[in-house]
Amino acid sequence: MTRADVIVIGGGIAGISAAAHLAAHMDVLVLEAEDRPGTHSTARSAAIFIRNYGNATLRALNAAAAPVLEDPGEGFDGGLLSPRGEMLLAAEEELPALEAYAEGATGLERLSPAQAAELVPILRPERLAAAIIEWDAQDIDVDRMLGGYMRRLRRQGGRVETGARVEAMERSTGVWRITAGGRDFEAPLVVNAAGAWASQVGVLAGAQPIPLTPMRRSAALLPAPGDRALAQWPLFGSVSETWYAKPDAGKLMVSPADEDPVEPHDAWADDMVLAEGLDRYEQAVTVPVTRVETSWAGLRTFAPDRTLVAGFDAQAEGFCWLAGQGGYGVQTAPAMAALTEALVTGATPALAPQVVAALDPARFAA
Repeated sequence: MTRADVIVIGGGIAGISAAAHLAAHMDVLVLEAEDRPGTHSTARSAAIFIRNYGNATLRALNAAAAPVLEDPGEGFDGGLLSPRGEMLLAAEEELPALEAYAEGATGLERLSPAQAAELVPILRPERLAAAIIEWDAQDIDVDRMLGGYMRRLRRQGGRVETGARVEAMERSTGVWRITAGGRDFEAPLVVNAAGAWASQVGVLAGAQPIPLTPMRRSAALLPAPGDRALAQWPLFGSVSETWYAKPDAGKLMVSPADEDPVEPHDAWADDMVLAEGLDRYEQAVTVPVTRVETSWAGLRTFAPDRTLVAGFDAQAEGFCWLAGQGGYGVQTAPAMAALTEALVTGATPALAPQVVAALDPARFAA
């Protein structure tokens, strides 16, 4: 029986960052189902920090995470952000969606179709009615981010057990006993950061039912359109989220922005969904898609209100949720890790009380 003060289930960026924070106070063990941390959603992220992404609660988390992403401190070799920008495009029928996105947002600049085409020369300005750009959107170095939190965790004595998919959980005499990967573990506290599998872990624990839905997001890597240099292009896409594109190491990553509900699994791209998304992208640009170099998919897991779930369960003692990251998991991880640290140690969260309440799993108690 391997023992710890707290067991974190899930070795993605959410679980590893939370574990690194907790390891400053207690003995921490991370259980990761795969053979290495960060295998699923973390490794397949679009890897961009967008301050205005998400609802009001998410934007508060983005603001709290920004200083850490800029200067993460011990365990890291510098900041994790680099310039990119995000430009959202609207046809005439999408103008209401553009206005809805801009409402309550900060740091946006409105662009004419011609100005948008100056930034991304392959765009068809005649298909655009308007555009907005967030200049402060930045690329995130996800590999360095995960590696930095892993170093911090291990330097503080934290451990990671790979190949440890949770099979059974029970609580007795104030202690959780977990069987994972044929091995036994125990701790008085559990943090459920299992991503697409978080609802399943909650069922094993006898926790309150929380309706978390994994949704597939596909992407394809294309050659640089017309052999253009893409380094200075922003991420660009439809404000209605029917497609988006982002420069990636001299090539162009294009996603159909799909959100198809699926069961938790090692996701792959659906060829038909990908083809439909690439067709929508082609209609907006002057250069046709001639070759897909590679494609992949990841899972984004959402609660019904599209807000993350963080806090202790109402009916499973010593069971803390850190789930429902959706498409925000990487960029909110520093804020959510600090919140988990505060909740587990009994400290006062740095986030505003209304933000903490909006994340609380108690909102699903009914």
